[in-house]
Amino acid sequence: MSIPNPLLPILVLFLYLASQASYAQVRQQTIVFPWVASENRTLVSNNSVFAAGFRTANSSDRYVFTVYYANITDLPLSKIWSVNDDSPVNGSSSLFITASGELRVGEIKFPGAPTSSSNSTRVLQLTDDGELKFGNWSSFHHPTDTIIPNQNISGTTLSVGGGTFKFDGKQLLFTGDYDESMYYSNANAFINFDELGMVHLENGFSLIASDYGDKVLRKLKLDDTGNLRIYSFDPKSSQWIIVWQAVPELCRIKGTCGPNSICMYGDNYDSTVCDCPPGYQRNSGADDVQCVRKVPNLSSSKFLQLDYVNFSGASGEGNQRSIVAWNFTACEAGCLNDPDCVGFGYKFDGQGYCVLVKQLLYGLWSPANEAAFFLRVDSSESDQTNFTGLTSILETTCPVRVSLPLPPEESKSTTRNIAIISTLFAAELISGVAFFWAFLKKYVKYRDMARTFGLEFLPAGGPKRFSYAELKTATNDFSITNVVGKGGFGDVYKGVLTDHRIVAVKCLKNVTGGDNEFWAEVTIIARMHHLNLVRLWGFCAEKGQRILVYEYVPNGSLDKFLFHSGKVEYTNGDEDVEDSKLLDRKPILDWGIRYRIALGVARAIAYLHEECLEWVLHCDIKPENILLGSDFCPKISDFGLSKLRKKEDMVSYSRMRGTRGYMAPEWVKSDHITPKADVYSFGMVLLEIVTGVRNFDIQGSKMDSEDWYFPRWAFDKVYKEMNIEDILDNQIKSSYDSRVHEDMITRMVKTAIWCLQDRPEMRPSMGKVAKMLEGTVEIIEPQKPTIFFLGDE
Repeated sequence: MSIPNPLLPILVLFLYLASQASYAQVRQQTIVFPWVASENRTLVSNNSVFAAGFRTANSSDRYVFTVYYANITDLPLSKIWSVNDDSPVNGSSSLFITASGELRVGEIKFPGAPTSSSNSTRVLQLTDDGELKFGNWSSFHHPTDTIIPNQNISGTTLSVGGGTFKFDGKQLLFTGDYDESMYYSNANAFINFDELGMVHLENGFSLIASDYGDKVLRKLKLDDTGNLRIYSFDPKSSQWIIVWQAVPELCRIKGTCGPNSICMYGDNYDSTVCDCPPGYQRNSGADDVQCVRKVPNLSSSKFLQLDYVNFSGASGEGNQRSIVAWNFTACEAGCLNDPDCVGFGYKFDGQGYCVLVKQLLYGLWSPANEAAFFLRVDSSESDQTNFTGLTSILETTCPVRVSLPLPPEESKSTTRNIAIISTLFAAELISGVAFFWAFLKKYVKYRDMARTFGLEFLPAGGPKRFSYAELKTATNDFSITNVVGKGGFGDVYKGVLTDHRIVAVKCLKNVTGGDNEFWAEVTIIARMHHLNLVRLWGFCAEKGQRILVYEYVPNGSLDKFLFHSGKVEYTNGDEDVEDSKLLDRKPILDWGIRYRIALGVARAIAYLHEECLEWVLHCDIKPENILLGSDFCPKISDFGLSKLRKKEDMVSYSRMRGTRGYMAPEWVKSDHITPKADVYSFGMVLLEIVTGVRNFDIQGSKMDSEDWYFPRWAFDKVYKEMNIEDILDNQIKSSYDSRVHEDMITRMVKTAIWCLQDRPEMRPSMGKVAKMLEGTVEIIEPQKPTIFFLGDE
């Protein structure tokens, strides 16, 4: 085929440009030394996954010799190893071998000073695993800030920022101007990690990335922020995705913000903002963000309360000093008496926690901070604190108003009349005591005497002591037709007392202790009074029986209203028969009632954790233990019963205890159990209130059942797919109105996700949870719930 003459010059020009472009990107497996930086040559592995060569740094005339993932143009994120990242060279510099066989880039030596004595071994190779080799030298033995799959981690150290942050395979270390300390530690050292996203530990266990199982490009990198992360490359979006990180809260990495600053989070946990506390302002003359006190010399002092704020400071006694202060005034006085004290941290838990601080270092804001910080400023300071919410008093829906009668007018009787009245009163009191003592001696058994004369009540409003015969009559001989519930502690019967009160009678199984011990424990439970707790009226302890008598809650447990078995269908056209089945179905709860139920349960658990004289951990929060009154007021049952179980029948607190599906991760890990275990269970119940389904029912997911996780499904629907309506209860989804219900349901979902964090310290206290549901505390975006704890040991 002949080419027309007018097109011939164009074809020649096209062939010339194509040859020039191919020459500009020489891909080769062997290198000829010296290798000049400005030459656009590339050393490529046989599998074409990795490449090595000179790449331009920030300025176009400076070069860095680096190993990187091929075909990924973003140098900072594709780089896995470099020689001169901190010292780029000019274009005339080269990679060469000295006369002694040493490999260098310009005047810069390779780490470990690689040398080769024979010409046969003076070959620079790049393996299919991304390992750069020169003789016996390997880049895997001298990593910079990145580890790639199949690379050994044990015995190596990663560092960034000139050694400011280091990872030695087990700990993340910070070296700053004020401190040298550890801010992350794993009990077992990292060995290596594979292409599927699993980090292998020295004890045989492992850590698992969130996209575990996907065969994609990965790397373990110590970021410039000091966080250790695993990245996966997403070929669809051409971006590196964070799939695991050692420190979820970036503000907990020391050095993120300067002195006198508070580290806060931006739109999410991947960004931080450094802010000055009240009474401080930015130093305009400094290059970085620094804060200075507006009034440097304090003539007189006052304190501003900063909730959720903590200044961890430098380690050692030079900057912080802990004292035991049993009240706030003592802690405040300790700081006022020290002229170098700039503030103090205090917990309102009655444990005497008080820390005096001399320098405001490494400040951070986090909902996980349980202590409040009190910042010392001049009395003339007009700034108001904008960090509020930690110690606000929990408001109840049922305030108790106590009124006392007015005192009688002052008596105008004479001294003689007062003496006569006092004498008569004393005589009557002595006579009454004498007769009562004689009566007690005649009836030796106090229990029989109490039943005879109606002294059923203990001092200070204790519970009534019923006889077994009374309860047997009330429940129709504990008839099976009167059973209204079954649980781990025993069966519950509906009964009617002689005074026509309707009660719920719980027959306990496998309880321990004699009558006195049982009496004492029941008395403690009976003194727990809250609108949203089931009221204990009395008990029975005779003939080997241990029985508790509660108020009767007519509507039964919450699960009957949330989880309906299915629709009722007419079969034979007999509507009268099928209508009788509909009568057994519980009504569907609307969004307003569900919100009031969630808020009432949160306040009741907060009361058990924070307001009772004795600390109470429920350990079994679930819909079956939440009862609904006639007005759908929620009431928690089965609280405070753990001490009544026999030791051989009670699972130890160091092992799993409760109902599967509602147990916090620390039960599985055998970690120390705190009130945060109840917070996790409440979060699961809160999600079930919103979705109307059990947490173990897979909701239209293609994921295998063993990998499906209810909180993660809800999080993806709300925050990844941005469609909250997908998780709403199908029974009342049609009544959802975004203008009326969106704010309320969003608060419920955000609060539930915060409660379901796998680490206990990340979950808020129940007092904070109640505030989050009320809307009196701002709720930041929660982190995605994970199940990484399964491989964390």
